[in-house]
Amino acid sequence: MTTTIRPILATLALPLAMALASCGSGEAGDAAEAVAGEPVAEVAPPAGQQWTDTVAITDSDGYLLGNPDAPIKLVEYASLSCPACAAFAVEGVDELKEKYVDTGRVSFELRNQIHGPHDLILARLVRCGQKEAYHPRSEVVWKNLQEVLQPVFDNQEAFGQALELPEQQRFVQGAQVAGFYDFFSRLGLSRDEAQTCLADFSSMETIANNSTQQSNELEITGTPTFIVNGRKLDGVSSWSSLEPVLQQAGAR
Repeated sequence: MTTTIRPILATLALPLAMALASCGSGEAGDAAEAVAGEPVAEVAPPAGQQWTDTVAITDSDGYLLGNPDAPIKLVEYASLSCPACAAFAVEGVDELKEKYVDTGRVSFELRNQIHGPHDLILARLVRCGQKEAYHPRSEVVWKNLQEVLQPVFDNQEAFGQALELPEQQRFVQGAQVAGFYDFFSRLGLSRDEAQTCLADFSSMETIANNSTQQSNELEITGTPTFIVNGRKLDGVSSWSSLEPVLQQAGAR
């Protein structure tokens, strides 16, 4: 086990509920005023396409949905085990895509902040295969969060034992204990594909390292954390508080 990934694994020494402690943010501040801009025009997608069909992997290992040159750039740091992130996915993502991303005015980039080994496994599984699957799989995880996480809570001892296995086996077995293979098979990811992705320890390490490095550099202390045009929005953690910021930034 390498030192770079050990902090992620060490969270299992506490009850798994503690891994959710960094979910959510404080109260909203002056976010809308901070990113105020002139109204921007819609940008037509390439012929025969929609912007919500366009996905690019960024240099930050984020998955950018929509117009890569959109004048308003929204980034969300999110944990796949975070109830507040799940609430945003349920309440706001469909409207965000329909009203803002599909107009070409706003791009939406998701980046993972990892809140424990179970979260790391989920972050790898949503990445496994074609990049276009990342956003839909993430949304389905959030919309079924209790179902996804309950087996991990119910089988903490077995999950912890899986993490003591050799590098190429630990996450493969961890996903088995957590019941993730059956869940992701419903999303079109076969067990063989999932196991291949989870056996690639270097890819797991990359996700964990990116989470740690970016969280430290950008002072991302909780999820969801939103960034609009390079400015972190303190206290904005819901769709009702984010939408006015996008409108004030010019998506109106």
